[in-house]
Amino acid sequence: MAVKVQAELTNMCMICDGSKVVVQERPKEHGWPGVTFPGGHVEPGESITASVIREVYEETGLTLIHPQLCGIKNFPADDGSMYIVFLYRCSEFTGELKSSEEGKVFWAERNDLPGMNLSSGMEETFKVFFDDSLSELYYDRNSSADDWQIILN
Repeated sequence: MAVKVQAELTNMCMICDGSKVVVQERPKEHGWPGVTFPGGHVEPGESITASVIREVYEETGLTLIHPQLCGIKNFPADDGSMYIVFLYRCSEFTGELKSSEEGKVFWAERNDLPGMNLSSGMEETFKVFFDDSLSELYYDRNSSADDWQIILN
């Protein structure tokens, strides 16, 4: 018998222009503070790809052209559901970069990312974005809520 699992669906996109990527500096009041890539939640009835195009536009002013799914990040939530982030890369876009209430956005050199004030989990997430042999980042919760094992596949 199939078991249904509740899940919260989200997305994140690394927008590239040569060696530069768009980063978003999220303020504390919006949760998950620090430097990350833009993205957000999938709305009911919305495709995953349409959601990343919409979220990136809302947060950056850029319209993605042909974003490519490059991996997933997922972990079990406290309520037993799954939290799933669909990871995209995109190097084709139109528009002008502009910040939103979600945070300041700007171009950064890819090599400078490790030295930035990163949002929690971004160092591990970068591995999926930058290593074509990886497609999944999974956080496995062990016996305690603070004991997480990072699994990269």
